[in-house]
Amino acid sequence: MSFYEEREKSKKEKTVSSYISLVNMMSLNRSIFLSNAGISSSSSPLTGGQRGSVPSVPSSLRVVAVNSNRDRHGSVLTETTRKDVRDGAASSSSVIDVDSKSTVAPAGPHDVYGEDAATEEQIVTPWFVSVASGYSLLRDPHHNKGLAFTDKERAAHYLRGLLPPAVVSQELQVKKLMHIIRQYQVPLQKYMAMMDLQESNEKLFYKLLIDNVEEMLPIVYTPTVGEACQKYGSIFGRPQGLYISLKEKGCIHEVLRNWPEKNIEVIVVTDGERILGLGDLGCQGMGIPVGKLALYTALGGVRPSACLPVTIDVGTNNENLLNDEYYIGLRQRRATGQEYAELLHEFMSAVKQTYGEKVLIQFEDFANHNAFDLLAKYSATHLVFNDDIQGTASVVLAGLVAALKVVGGTLADHTFLFLGAGEAGTGIAELIALEISKQTNMPVEETRKKVWLVDSKGLIVISRKDSLQHFKQPWAHEHEPVDNLLDAVNDIKPTVLIGTSGVGKTFTKEVIEAMTSFNEKPIILSLSNPTSQSECTAEEAYTWSQGRAIFASGSPFAPFEYEGKTFMPGQANNAYIFPGLGLGLIMSGAIRVHDDMLLAASEALAAQVTQENFDKGLIYPPFKNIRKISAEIAAKVAAKAYELGLATRVPPPRDLVKHAESCMYSPAYRSYR
Repeated sequence: MSFYEEREKSKKEKTVSSYISLVNMMSLNRSIFLSNAGISSSSSPLTGGQRGSVPSVPSSLRVVAVNSNRDRHGSVLTETTRKDVRDGAASSSSVIDVDSKSTVAPAGPHDVYGEDAATEEQIVTPWFVSVASGYSLLRDPHHNKGLAFTDKERAAHYLRGLLPPAVVSQELQVKKLMHIIRQYQVPLQKYMAMMDLQESNEKLFYKLLIDNVEEMLPIVYTPTVGEACQKYGSIFGRPQGLYISLKEKGCIHEVLRNWPEKNIEVIVVTDGERILGLGDLGCQGMGIPVGKLALYTALGGVRPSACLPVTIDVGTNNENLLNDEYYIGLRQRRATGQEYAELLHEFMSAVKQTYGEKVLIQFEDFANHNAFDLLAKYSATHLVFNDDIQGTASVVLAGLVAALKVVGGTLADHTFLFLGAGEAGTGIAELIALEISKQTNMPVEETRKKVWLVDSKGLIVISRKDSLQHFKQPWAHEHEPVDNLLDAVNDIKPTVLIGTSGVGKTFTKEVIEAMTSFNEKPIILSLSNPTSQSECTAEEAYTWSQGRAIFASGSPFAPFEYEGKTFMPGQANNAYIFPGLGLGLIMSGAIRVHDDMLLAASEALAAQVTQENFDKGLIYPPFKNIRKISAEIAAKVAAKAYELGLATRVPPPRDLVKHAESCMYSPAYRSYR
């Protein structure tokens, strides 16, 4: 018997043992209760009954059979199960009688709930860990199916009379909800409807999002999530994720243990200081981790139970929020310096202690002065990834690699000019330089000279080096000072213009006309979010370039017709990269993120762009194929992890793409015993 077979056998034995203990305990407690009440237990469903070998738990007996511990959905947890979960035993398998034909290879992440695509045909028991039936089952978003419960399931799980008689399919539920959501005229109303759905029927939420990804992506993420964060206090209802504030300093490990799921694989964390292009939103930045993790599941197939959104609340410097009666965070100015560093270090240490070395921690929307330092500090000790620095870089590099098929040449043949020298700008610039170095075998110090950056004080040149922040210094090149973008464009004559400034309307008519004057097909990427902060619109880019620009943006723009030709603006959305990257890291058991993994992800994404896409003016593939794209990216990232010796799940699967697809969460309803 192989190591993996022994391990799986041991896990199943532990699970069955815990299950038997649970049933025996419940039977004993119920017998005592009935005996004391003078009631016969001969017909008890716990001792046989009419429902087969899997016992059911009447809700009237639940307080006797279990203790008072409850999970996040209000369902009761047994003492034995709670202990097993904390010890990691029960979490190893939540499904009794698992189908032995499952195709999920042992090298992949363990499927806690039988939710991988490869386990869709398994019949599951919805109350193995969380004893739920009847009224509570309808309010458990993880297991609720609404009107899709069959007559047999309604009888078995005490749902008779709690639902109307009709039994409908999940597809019809999606159709109905899409009809309702489309009636809303205000995007924020659609966002709130989707969040309500996520908290009432998790599988239906993801089914709707996956099946309508191009329509719903701007609702659950950019640009609508920006407005949601601004108004988060006003629309706050049921809490999502973990809020770790300065009040929790010294007990963060305990706070993490309060989260009901124990097998966490991805954490997205923000401190809310730089939410999109909207600035400091403090505690209300929670909308970003929640939205990102919804995309990890919908686009990358990471199980929702393995995802944990976290907001670190150290206060806010936003006076409007501090004076807002609906603000949900600490009402104090931001903590800085040692106090801030100690809280973040305690958090990082507690995460590793609680979830192990292989949990992916994604930093999101931290301000420049913290983002670079945190990434540098923890990249050697944790599996960390900064989406603003690294994710944006990877998706933009993919677009540039794809665009070369239209404009010709190699990356080394082009000159790049950035407006914006923060996390996104310098992150993209560095990845471009690394890719050119990889292709040409030139030192990265030399390849950086192909990339120029403009910040708020003008072109970054060598004479400014001593006054620059450390992350800008590598981009200080020999040149006379230039104090505005138009003059920089005319002097540098770039073939690629990239906006990461967070300031709208900065790619003026004069700037784009100048780009067009010395480029047959200028590449113009207006990446700042949300839409109001975009450096230029798709209409402006195509009109001012006389229809010659290759254009992509950070926020979505509608198709635009110019002189009889319809252009489809591409969206350089990080959602192309981070879900597949995360899945690749998880399924390989990677312990560190390496730059070569980001390059592999970029190359995998660029390879998915077809000639049909190019003919429409696109340098990114359509989002409707995103799960297939994510599987390809995951396979390339995992392959690089194995190549670099950073993977721990060995041996590697023979076909990484198929393995990635088999590991993906499926939102299809399961049949319940």
